[in-house]
Amino acid sequence: MNFAKNLLPLSILFILLVSCSNNYSSSPSISNPTPKDYLKNTDADIFLLDDYVFSNAEDIEWVRELEYELGGQVGEITKQADKASKFKNGTANKLPIGTKIFETDTPAYIAIIDGKEIRYLKMVEG
Repeated sequence: MNFAKNLLPLSILFILLVSCSNNYSSSPSISNPTPKDYLKNTDADIFLLDDYVFSNAEDIEWVRELEYELGGQVGEITKQADKASKFKNGTANKLPIGTKIFETDTPAYIAIIDGKEIRYLKMVEG
């Protein structure tokens, strides 16, 4: 009899705990793009820095029209790779090793090669 008295409150508690769980495993998770997402395209020009992919934005009109002030250096290309599995921070598929990466006062980041400034955008989901 004592067990029966406790069964109802325990059942209600269990139902509440299960229904309040924030386990959304049935919904797809959204994450930032990876090098693999871009290297499917042979024309891709990307680098990985701080676990974010940066993509060449020279062909994007609004990026070309940005007036920016160059900020501090945030990274440098230390490795080249053409396979996503070989990418780690500091890896690029087209930029040469030693290329310096700078932030700006805009969304654009700048890679400088032989004095030429090339605009890149950080690729983030959402």
